Amino acid sequence: MRGDHQTLALVLFSAFVAVTLAITTWVSRNRHGSPEEFYAGGRLFSPMENGFAIAGDYMSAASFLGISGVIALFGYDGMLYSVGFLVAWLVVLLLVAELVRNVGRFTLADVVAARMRERPVRVASGTASVTVSVLYLVAQMVGAGSLVSLLLGGSGPAARAWTVIGVGALMVVYVTLGGMRATTWIQIVKAVLLMAGAIALTVLVLLRFHGDVNTLLTRAAAHSDYGKDFLTPGRAYGGSWAARLDFISLGLALLLGTAGLPHILSRFYTVPTARAARRSVVWSIGLIGGFYLMTIVLGFGAAALVGSDAVRASNAAGNTAVPLLALHLGGGAGSTGGTVLFAVVAAVAFATILAVVAGVTLASSASVAHDLYASRRLRIPKQRRGEPAKRPAAAQRSEVSVARLSAAGIGAVAIALSLLAQDLNVAFLVGLAFAVSASANLPVLLYSLFWRSFTTRGAVWSVYGGLVPAVLLVVLSPVVSGGPDAMFPGVDFHLFPLENPGLVSIPCGFLAGWLGTVCSREPADPTAYAETEVRSLTGAGAV
Repeated sequence: MRGDHQTLALVLFSAFVAVTLAITTWVSRNRHGSPEEFYAGGRLFSPMENGFAIAGDYMSAASFLGISGVIALFGYDGMLYSVGFLVAWLVVLLLVAELVRNVGRFTLADVVAARMRERPVRVASGTASVTVSVLYLVAQMVGAGSLVSLLLGGSGPAARAWTVIGVGALMVVYVTLGGMRATTWIQIVKAVLLMAGAIALTVLVLLRFHGDVNTLLTRAAAHSDYGKDFLTPGRAYGGSWAARLDFISLGLALLLGTAGLPHILSRFYTVPTARAARRSVVWSIGLIGGFYLMTIVLGFGAAALVGSDAVRASNAAGNTAVPLLALHLGGGAGSTGGTVLFAVVAAVAFATILAVVAGVTLASSASVAHDLYASRRLRIPKQRRGEPAKRPAAAQRSEVSVARLSAAGIGAVAIALSLLAQDLNVAFLVGLAFAVSASANLPVLLYSLFWRSFTTRGAVWSVYGGLVPAVLLVVLSPVVSGGPDAMFPGVDFHLFPLENPGLVSIPCGFLAGWLGTVCSREPADPTAYAETEVRSLTGAGAV
């Protein structure tokens, strides 16, 4: 890319970084170091603010870069991501949001531990949450690495490495200094910028075809590798029985995974009441729904105007389809309009990555400190069943310090893994995170909320029974080895034919939870379930 593209994009991106760092600095001056402030922002956000923040947290680099890229390369099949990511919010709205806000305090483990023995449940749930968060972070880092080849004009390993290291450093600063309050405002600002950018590009694409969607689709098919078949199912998931099963597996993961994502669940604790949590989801569904409809237009617009071959030549996974579309819509390389529009889109994409990684890192560091560290290192005073654990003030301060330190460690792990996955599509990587979330987190969450006989052993087995198969199947899948696009293309140890493990691992999570419960020697406590049920439905005793 030309130097003027790079300079303008860097200026805009630097402006966003400066604003967000100013927000973080301002918030850090007013903090008092309590878990309530660090994890939940004092529970002071309104439903509209939290709805925008949820949308900002959810509309990630996978949404802005990956989905449009998949559609630009594969057409109809790529729309599965747009539909799956959106429909999943109905599960969140109907089954999760209000109940989680009433029962929990900071993390998913709080909900499960409300009627179980705390220590084993917190260790299991905290481990699963950190695993999901790291996978999600890898997708965002890969998006950052894809952008650097366009923004800085260098696609070598060194350029990508320094990019993801820089993003990782910024996210650690956001989390350690500002906590949830700074992260929330960063996500709100990012959501506004992303919606504005998506609307502008969508309008420009539709104007280019005079509002005729049929012409847009026809042109996209003509400029693709598949002709008219570009608009029919089967380009990405119809070549074999394994591809068809992968389609089902990915659909299940996208539909069920959102309700178990740690960084999404943690957002429900930032509002004062369960009613506010439900209204937050309604706000976010409106924003997210509009955005994912626009990703379909952007994907087909990239295929029609840029061409699938050009998109693939720039990035094999299609992650640069939207920046290339912006460059074309502005007048092409070398034009003032193309320079400005490309720079704006690149800056918004980087803002998207920074905001999402901050939210995910905060959620994962909370799991490390509030669940893993606290359950192992601190003596938790006894409390009535159904009440969240109350720790001494000194222990709470120690917990927050551990959360800040763990943010740096989690960032380092995510950076290392992302350098191995730079050639994978970011939407696909998020699909893996959703599969692990739906396998390890959702079964135990639903069982805890709705099954009277569920026991501690059932909870632990449910988490590990979904987590271990999901991670193992990913390691043994073609994603890691056995092909030219795998993480390790030079070796072949793949035994599992599907790229997404959800079709197998999600049922494993539910089955393991049931099996652990029926095999448990410790009977379920009906009183604890009754208290949790009343609390989840009415909010009585909620924090």
